[in-house]
Order: sequence, then structure tokens, then C-alpha cells
Amino acid sequence: MAKRFTENAQKIILIAQEEAKRLNHDYVGTEHILLGLSAIEGTVSNKILSNLGVTFRKVRQEIEKMVGVGDTIMLLGEIPFTPRAKKVLEFSVEESQMLGTEHIGTEHILLGLIREEEGMAGKILENLGLNLDLVRETVLNFLGDAEPGDLNEDISDLPQEINLNSLSKESRAALEKKKSKTPTLDEYTRDLTRLAAQNKLDPVIGREEEIERLVQILARRSKNNPVLIGEPGVGKTAI
Repeated sequence: MAKRFTENAQKIILIAQEEAKRLNHDYVGTEHILLGLSAIEGTVSNKILSNLGVTFRKVRQEIEKMVGVGDTIMLLGEIPFTPRAKKVLEFSVEESQMLGTEHIGTEHILLGLIREEEGMAGKILENLGLNLDLVRETVLNFLGDAEPGDLNEDISDLPQEINLNSLSKESRAALEKKKSKTPTLDEYTRDLTRLAAQNKLDPVIGREEEIERLVQILARRSKNNPVLIGEPGVGKTAI
């Protein structure tokens, strides 16, 4: 069975994406993942980083100092993850396997982040006076010494205490949304209505007639399954 990211681990990725947008960055890098790891109070990653003196505010200040805020841009669709950020998530899966856990939590993402030491997040941690090897040792020691309740906070279904005041407006809005009532459907499909409302779908130009015809067919009581036929690259997916 494939390993699943915990709810808090998914929230961290969500915060990383929203903070990248807030900074007008057209990518999600390791530095944005570090922001997410430090954002949610009560998670394993937040506890460890807080004990090391790493806070959401400090990380954000380092990003603004080292990378800067980008020019105002209009992004269509999802912001892509950098190769290093993708590697962090791959490492987190490996760390979970090595530790023998059935889930991928915030602690595993933090371990993956430390392994990708050449990324911007590693440089930020070093700028904050931390040695990456010692950070990794601290994480492993914490996991080894932690009481069951300490780790359960990260995989519990109970609401987590989130430091909303320190997050951007976009991150707060994303996290304050109600938990989905259709998790299985969400996992295997895309909510096109929601994506359209968020302006995350590519625009369709010059296809009004085809779209109108599709709507007519879909509105039928029977024989309501339209099929788009055409050569590759003519715009079937966009419609």
C-alpha cells in the first residue's frame, strides 16, 4: 500500500505554495517548504524547529533577504516545484521507509529537507547558525525519545492549532477551508469548478461554439455523454 502524507504534511505543502505566491515567486522551492514546516504549531517539525530557534518569521525574513520578493506576476495554473523541492519530497518517502512508519509526516519532510543540503532551505538554516548534521541528529533523537502522544499530534484527526497571525492572507484562507467531505473523489479527480473559480485553468480562446454544444449535450436527460474527436494538439483537453 502506498504511503500517505498526513493531513499536516499536506498543509505544509499548501502553505509552501501560498507563500511562494505571496512572494511573487513563480516556483516552489525548498525555502518555501521550510516556511511550511515552521508554520503549524503542534506538529513535530514545528516543535523541533522551535527548539532550535527557527521560527516562521525568521525563515520568511531570510528568504526576503536572500532571494527577495519577485515582481508582481499573474500565474496561471499550479506553481511548479523546483527539482530540489521535488527531491525533498522523494527523500521524505525514503526517510519514512527507513524509520518503518506507515505515513509520511512533517518530521519526514524535515529530514528530507536536511538531506537536500544544497537547496536554499539548507543555506537559510546555516545562516541561522545551525549545522545540518546536528539538525538531523536532533530530529532523530526527538523521534526516538518522543512519547506516543507527541507524534500522534501530527496524525490526529483533531483540529491543529495553527499560527494564523503569522501567515499571509492567502495561506490563512487556504487553511481555514472546511475539510473535504469527498476525500476519495478529491484524491483521484480534479475539481474543475474550483480551479476555474481560482483562475487556475488555462484560458480557452475561440472555442465558444464547441463549448456551447458540449453544454447542450450535457444538459440532456439521455444521450448526454459528449466525445471530443480530433488530432493531437488541437485543444481537446482545454475544452
